[in-house]
Amino acid sequence: MSDDEPPGGLRERKKRQTRAAILAAAARLFEARGYEHVTVAEIADAASISVKTLFTYFRSKEDLAFADEYQLRDQLVAAVGVRPAGQTPTQAVAATLDRLVVAEGGTGLEGYHRGYGASPALQSRLRRMWESYEDALTDVLADQMPGAGAAPRARLAATMLVAMVRSVTSAEVLAEVRDHRSAAARQDALRAWISTAATMVSCLDGAD
Repeated sequence: MSDDEPPGGLRERKKRQTRAAILAAAARLFEARGYEHVTVAEIADAASISVKTLFTYFRSKEDLAFADEYQLRDQLVAAVGVRPAGQTPTQAVAATLDRLVVAEGGTGLEGYHRGYGASPALQSRLRRMWESYEDALTDVLADQMPGAGAAPRARLAATMLVAMVRSVTSAEVLAEVRDHRSAAARQDALRAWISTAATMVSCLDGAD
């Protein structure tokens, strides 16, 4: 411990490190073997802690799977809310998705499906998650839309934007992307789909 770090600061730092280790272990195991085939005990062991300690950080295995469920939502809301002049909501969402695909090198889609997207046990929670994305985008779009009837128009636009995001994580897009051999080709295919999806929903851009 550094001389100027208070004891409370060290404890909080260790808590953050332990939480991060738990999440990293859970993600690694879920994406390798699938949510249903991983136990809490295995996650705790991979994070070098006890099951009791794990449950002081997370209430359930499902909470582990959704610990960062609002991270992408907040990025999308920020992108739409403070987008530069001339950029449409669809373009803002597409640009955010494209950056994420590039950042992960196009390798995350298959792991997502293996770990979470294909899990029957997680479908209800996933639906609630996407609904929260829609609600958040509706709020920011409604503030930007002039005139009467802004709320229903914002809801429709948000629904279509979330549908675009969800399509990127769909089994159908995965089937198209995994046909390509190299990671670079899979990344290009996924980025091409994002562009296609954005074009398909761009008819909404005149509503903001």
